[in-house]
Amino acid sequence: MNNYIKQGWSLSIKHFHLVILLFLYQLLWGIVVYRFVDSVVAPLLRRFPSGYPSEAAMSHFLAEAQFQLMKTDLISPYLWMLAGLFAARMLLSPLINAGLLHSMHHQSRSGEGTRFLEGIRRNWKPFILLYWGEAILSLSPGAWLLPKALDAFQQSASIASLLQKVLPGAGLWVIWVCILHLLFLAAQYGVTSQEGILQPLWRGIRHFASYAALSVIMWGISSAFSMVTASVSLLWAGLFALIIHQGYHLLRSLMKVWTLAAQFEYLQSKQA
Repeated sequence: MNNYIKQGWSLSIKHFHLVILLFLYQLLWGIVVYRFVDSVVAPLLRRFPSGYPSEAAMSHFLAEAQFQLMKTDLISPYLWMLAGLFAARMLLSPLINAGLLHSMHHQSRSGEGTRFLEGIRRNWKPFILLYWGEAILSLSPGAWLLPKALDAFQQSASIASLLQKVLPGAGLWVIWVCILHLLFLAAQYGVTSQEGILQPLWRGIRHFASYAALSVIMWGISSAFSMVTASVSLLWAGLFALIIHQGYHLLRSLMKVWTLAAQFEYLQSKQA
């Protein structure tokens, strides 16, 4: 495991300019989402009763909100905007993955430069199809679990009983999403290496225990950095905490590329 982690670190450092690109992409995406949420929430908060609202004022506010949501087309522009943001995410993310994986494959084979844009041009179609397939399969349990969670929310008398009903299904859903992510990543590696999808997918299944263990280690390292950054921000408030908080987003982008590089090195080592 240590060998793959070290090799992944070396490979991610060679792609540091792509780490910065990913950081800027996530920063821009965060600004867009923040502006969208602010445009929706701020007008609602301005209508909220000020001070210590009475029960009658709260009832009036909720009734007005329900009327505007159910009886008018007030929410329609926001739904279309949300759908547009979701579609943009579904298009841009697989393109970035295609460029990163192709560049890693080229770098590990030839050791010469990076080929990010070349990877997008060559592999954007299969990567988009695989990304969409993963998204559909990942969200599909929600059609059964979310109504169950809503019923549990309405019927539970306490938070403890609600969690007791919801957590098992939520945990299984998270495990399902993680398994799909790892297997679809193996398929994406097959596209990048021009090997096809089935053989790399079968290798990912056959070596899934060690493959998943490596991924969990990398996710654990990333989570540890997140907790350290959050702790520093809470303990040392001020300019230093602000610098640490902003720098963490760059570190998070580096961790994503490092995790992908370590997984890539493992998958490549199992290639027959």
